[in-house]
Amino acid sequence: MQAETEEQATPDLTYPRLRRFNLIMGGVHLVQGILMLALSNASTRPIYTTFLTFDLERMSLVPDPRIRIQVRIGPAVALFLLVSAAAHFYLSTVGYRRYVSNLEGHRNPMRFYEYAISSSLMIVLIAMLVGIYELAALIALFGVNVAMNMFGIAMENHNQSTEKTRWASFIYGCVAGVIPWIAITVYFIGSITGGGEGPPGFVYAIVPTLFVFFSIFALNMFLQYKQVGPWREYLFGERGYIVLSLAAKTVLAWIVFAGTLAPVT
Repeated sequence: MQAETEEQATPDLTYPRLRRFNLIMGGVHLVQGILMLALSNASTRPIYTTFLTFDLERMSLVPDPRIRIQVRIGPAVALFLLVSAAAHFYLSTVGYRRYVSNLEGHRNPMRFYEYAISSSLMIVLIAMLVGIYELAALIALFGVNVAMNMFGIAMENHNQSTEKTRWASFIYGCVAGVIPWIAITVYFIGSITGGGEGPPGFVYAIVPTLFVFFSIFALNMFLQYKQVGPWREYLFGERGYIVLSLAAKTVLAWIVFAGTLAPVT
């Protein structure tokens, strides 16, 4: 029965092949994460808070901006790569049977749990690169991006027993997903038009490129549920998610590395 289940997909999209693909992708993410830790310099970005404090001269509460922590960019980049590596290794080893069972039902909640962490870390990093340093704002951006991925789980769960696709969760997820990019774009454009030197050159590549990648994830799900061409096979979309995840994380990691993390010689 297990053999029949594993071989039911098209020849290049069998469960064993997908298992090996996850194992390979886990290795690629792991190697990149290790390289980020080993090769990156000590570049940091600040995180501020603006807690209220009582000003005796004004006799009123006023914001008190302070740097609470300096975040090292190298380990931050490595973290989202290593989170993905752990998820791929889980799906290709101890979580494989559950992975297959979920895929048979046209869902993969583990995918969205991993994205909820890794892509939210990516969003926070991109936000910091364009100058969003306030702790509350970064928490909010992280949380909204998590919510986007939870809507992805809801989309797959809601459509388990429906003859006609229900798009509400997809639409709500898209709304949630675009909010961090609005904030990032406002700061990105503001830093260009604010009269200063603007953001570093590598940030110009990161913002539009990663926005496109994030948008393609939504497109991949849309094509799955519209069953367009090869997306009629759920495993084709699943493989698409894996490739997109690797591509987005790799592009962000190495653009950041080239722009700010490469050791100074």
